[in-house]
Amino acid sequence: MRIEATLIFLCSSATAALAFTPTSRGVAAPSSSRCTASSSSSLYVSTEDVAEPTAEEQRTTASINDSLQIPLSYNEMILQTSQAMTDALAAGRTRQIVRILLPRDAANDNFGVFQEAEAQTSNSNALNAAESTKLVPTDESWQGGIMQLYRAAAPTAKDILRQLSPTMRDAGVPPKIVEDRTIDESGVDGVGLLYTQIGKSGGDEVKGEDEAEGGVFGAFGFAESVTLPTLSEDDMCVFVQPNQEVIDSIETLSTQSAASASSSGSSPLIALINPQWRNVDDALDSASKSDNVFGAFASFLGGKGNSMKRLDTLGYETTYSLEGYVCKGGNIRLLKRFDSDWIAFAENDAGDAWVRVGQQADRPRYQDVEKFLDDKGVGFKYARDLGMIPKL
Repeated sequence: MRIEATLIFLCSSATAALAFTPTSRGVAAPSSSRCTASSSSSLYVSTEDVAEPTAEEQRTTASINDSLQIPLSYNEMILQTSQAMTDALAAGRTRQIVRILLPRDAANDNFGVFQEAEAQTSNSNALNAAESTKLVPTDESWQGGIMQLYRAAAPTAKDILRQLSPTMRDAGVPPKIVEDRTIDESGVDGVGLLYTQIGKSGGDEVKGEDEAEGGVFGAFGFAESVTLPTLSEDDMCVFVQPNQEVIDSIETLSTQSAASASSSGSSPLIALINPQWRNVDDALDSASKSDNVFGAFASFLGGKGNSMKRLDTLGYETTYSLEGYVCKGGNIRLLKRFDSDWIAFAENDAGDAWVRVGQQADRPRYQDVEKFLDDKGVGFKYARDLGMIPKL
C-alpha cells in the first residue's frame, strides 16, 4: 500500500508540474532553453533576459523569413537542409539538431497493400523519383514503425553528408561514409551512426548490420560493442534517430572531438537527425526538468529533462527544422532555420503548392496554427472540398 501511495503521489506531482509550467516555447530540443553569450537575437528562446535585436539583425531575419519556402521534392529538401547546416557551421555551430521529413513511396496511403515499396531517392533517376516519392512527417502513419523510418532516414542522412562534404563541394568527389549500426544495442530501436572518412579510399561501409537487424544475439544485448570514430577536422558525423539510450555516446564523442579540436582550432560537425524524443513536453518531461528527487525519478521513468540538459551543456541546438501535421483537415508544415522565425505553411487544395499562413519567433502550437488559418479565412478542408467555402 505504501508503494502504491508513493507512485500515485509522484504521478500527481508530475501532472501538477505540467499544469503549472508555462507553455513550452520552441521545440523541446536544447536550443529552446539555452542562450549563450553570443546569442543576441530574439530567436534564441531562454528564461534569462537577453538583449533586444538590432535593426540590422531584424532586417536580416526578415529577409531570411521571406526567402524560406517548403521544398517540393526530395532533392530540394536535401539542398535546403545542407545549406542551413553549412550556414550554421560557418557561424560556429558545430553541434546541431535537425528535424526533416522523410521520403516515402507516393502510394503509401494504400493501406490494403501488404508491403509498401521503398521510396526512390536516387539522383540518377530524379524525374521518376519526384513522381513516385513524397515527403512525409515521421508520424504514426508509418506502419512499419521505427525501423521503417530508419530505412528512409539513413539514406537521407547519407545524402545530406555528401552535400556537406568539402570534397564533394570543391572537387565533386563524394566522401566515404561509414554506417555503424552497433550503436543500436537492441537492433530494433532504429538508431544509427553515420560519419565520413575524408581522404580514405573505398566505398561506403556498413558495420554491425547483422546484429542491428534484430538478430538473435543483438536482440539479447550481445551485439558488437560500440567503437566511436575518431573524426578529423573535415569529417562530419550524424546520429540518425537517436534516443535517450545513446546520450552517453553522443556526450563522449562530442567531448572527445572538442578536446582534439583544441589543438587544431576547429571541431568537426556532429548532428542529431530526427531525434526520437518529442519536441513538446508531457507530464514526465516537465517533471524531469526539476533539480530534485522528483525530477530524478521522472527522468528514470523516461522523462527527457536530464538528457536535454546534457545536450544543452554540450552546445546542441536546432539549426533546421521541417515538421508537419494536420490542422482543420489540411496538411500543415512548420519551417525554421537557426537564423529565422518559425514559418507556418498550409497545403493548397490542388496539392501542388504551399501557402504561407503565419510566422512567429516561438514554435507555433496547434492553437497558434489554427488561429493563423482563421485569420487568413481558411476553413475546414471538407467544407472546401464540398464547395461550401472558397478553395485554398
